[in-house]
Amino acid sequence: MTRILLSLTLLATSSFSSSAETEAETEIRWLIQAVRDSHCQFDRNGTLHSAESAANHLELKYSRGKRYADSAEAFIEHLASRSSWTGEPYRMICEGSAMPAANWLTKKLDEMQTGLWQPEHNAPGDLSLPQ
Repeated sequence: MTRILLSLTLLATSSFSSSAETEAETEIRWLIQAVRDSHCQFDRNGTLHSAESAANHLELKYSRGKRYADSAEAFIEHLASRSSWTGEPYRMICEGSAMPAANWLTKKLDEMQTGLWQPEHNAPGDLSLPQ
């Protein structure tokens, strides 16, 4: 009986810890949501994409390249700032003004970390930043 209880406790603990989201994962999800909520255009390899399409693309890159993104800053630097195929930088075009996606995302991250920005819509999962 003791072994069964111990096994159940270990199973419950391991499933809880594997589902807990790290601060980096939360910030990255918020950054992707910021792109989705931006209503900006996303220039990727000379082709303009909607904010929704850009967010979907960044989600795909993150799901495939998590090992390169152990922080939000690393996500921006390694996955979200340029094409992995061509090396061309991504650009955000908002209200007619273009800027490198790396700069736009870094600004959003700063706003997020100082409490000046929160997503308009809830993305999947818990979006509250750890205190």
